[in-house]
Amino acid sequence: MSGVRDTWVVFRHATRAALRQKAGLFLGMLQPALFLALFGPLFATVGTWEVLVPGLLVQLALLSAGLAGFGVVFDARFGVLDRIRVTPVARTALLLGRALSASVTLLAQTVLLIVMGYGFGLRAPLAGVLLALPLVALLGVGLAALSHAVALTMNPDAFAPVMTTAVVPLTLLSGALLPMSMAPGWLDALSRLTPFRYAVEALRELFAGHYTGPAVAVGVAVTAVFCAVCTAAGVRVFSRAGS
Repeated sequence: MSGVRDTWVVFRHATRAALRQKAGLFLGMLQPALFLALFGPLFATVGTWEVLVPGLLVQLALLSAGLAGFGVVFDARFGVLDRIRVTPVARTALLLGRALSASVTLLAQTVLLIVMGYGFGLRAPLAGVLLALPLVALLGVGLAALSHAVALTMNPDAFAPVMTTAVVPLTLLSGALLPMSMAPGWLDALSRLTPFRYAVEALRELFAGHYTGPAVAVGVAVTAVFCAVCTAAGVRVFSRAGS
């Protein structure tokens, strides 16, 4: 039970810190919101909002949870992380609490983006949207854990440019903005090597009202494996950094 309690303490601390950074919360969803408002009407002439919005949710996950490691960069720079490490809090809790907090932040941003989507013309069934939220949360935990691990293993000054640069190709390869079925063969094959494509396809199926198809099953399975691997890697990095 101590591990659960420690995770809760870290989660609560990280969430309170995130809520104080209102500008960061806004900027995290600014780019997907701009795509929704400016690219959405154009995309709607060749596709549907039920195709675009799920892709923007994955883009949002990459921009929000994928950059969650910024917090560790600042904590390490100002000695906060060193002070936390000398406490009896488990290393697993240090990572999980932060990753869960980033995922909750992502969920709040996701709900806001979906509400905006309905205002523009999204007509996804409520059941599909509700089923999509746990998948987004799972993706968020994995991305946040990976982001924290990367932040602790590279030069702090390089974290921001490297991670923000990585978001662009990962978003495009996921098919978030345009379905990869429209891509040439080599690009389609490359996109299949990323877990984000499968998350996008699963979300699109859920937003279309299809809940039991193979795309949903594969998307959930791939995202779960991604989350487990990234969380294990994050815990390992936290443990090594604290030794």
